[in-house]
This record gives sequence, structure tokens and C-alpha cells, in this order.
Amino acid sequence: MHSKRQADRSLTVLPGEERRRSQRVMVRAPVTLFVSMTNQELTLRAHTVAVNDHGATVVCSRSLAADTKLQIQNDRTRQRVPCRVTRNPRETPEGYVIPVEFETPAPGFWHISFPPTDWKSLDD
Repeated sequence: MHSKRQADRSLTVLPGEERRRSQRVMVRAPVTLFVSMTNQELTLRAHTVAVNDHGATVVCSRSLAADTKLQIQNDRTRQRVPCRVTRNPRETPEGYVIPVEFETPAPGFWHISFPPTDWKSLDD
């Protein structure tokens, strides 16, 4: 039986943590970002670090400001969807970590099976 303290902890959202609209899966998949800037289209190679039905977190060699509109292409399927950068990227040794959100949810875009919504790891 869980103690009250353990039960309270499971309901608490820590600073910086977000409630997810869909399951997130940590996966590295190649993507291409297509960004229109000053009358020219940039094509940027990147890869995901996490994906869900509403978007992804990608790593790219170039930073993109919050609210930048772009298209993301799943390089495995060549399928593209419009999206936007949700907040300013964070710089890491590997590149810029950029959170993107699809204009509309795109279940199936990543062609992977997501865990059930009630799934919890044994470590929780």
C-alpha cells in the first residue's frame, strides 16, 4: 500500500515538468526541417530525441527562435507536416535542442508504437 507521501508525490508536477497531451517516446530518428526565412527556404538536417503525436524535440546545428513556423519531414517516410518552435532552443554540445509542435496532432507520423497512456516504469 502506498503511503500518503508517495501518493502526493505522484500528483505533484515538478518545476519545468509539463503534463503531456500524448505519450512521449525517447527515440533518435533522422528529420529534415524546412524553414522559410527572408524569402529563402533553409533546409536543415536534424534528429529527434523525443517524439509524440503532437510534435517532437529535435537537435539541429542551427538555432530557431520561438514561434518560427516550419515543416518537419520524417526522413524514413518522407512525410512532412507543418509545425512551429514552441520555445527558444537550448544550446548543448551536440547542437540546439528545439521543441516543435505540429499545427494539428499527427498520430502515426512517426510510425512507431507508443506505450499505453497508463504505462509506468517499475522505477516510479
